[in-house]
Amino acid sequence: MWGWIGGIVGGVLGLAGGIIGTYLSIKNTNGPLERSFMIKSAVICWIAIFIFLGLLVGLPNPYRYFMWIPYGILLPLGIIYGNRQQQAIRKQESQNKTDAGDGK
Repeated sequence: MWGWIGGIVGGVLGLAGGIIGTYLSIKNTNGPLERSFMIKSAVICWIAIFIFLGLLVGLPNPYRYFMWIPYGILLPLGIIYGNRQQQAIRKQESQNKTDAGDGK
């Protein structure tokens, strides 16, 4: 009984944390290009997580355990790519603001 309660409470807290994190990531952007990128990134991440979880639940043993291999590789690569893209967008938008402020 306590295992079910813990699983449900943990799942709800994890989902709430993901929603709050997504909201704050989009809210704390500095410009329209960055905001657009963060929305697209969030949608892709949520879809990928739901596919991953669906496969974990739907695949039989031992195949479900193999899902951790691409997850463990693609998650860090996605984070690195996303961070680099976000920094490039921030740099681009800050240069655009500086250029606009000079009257160019």
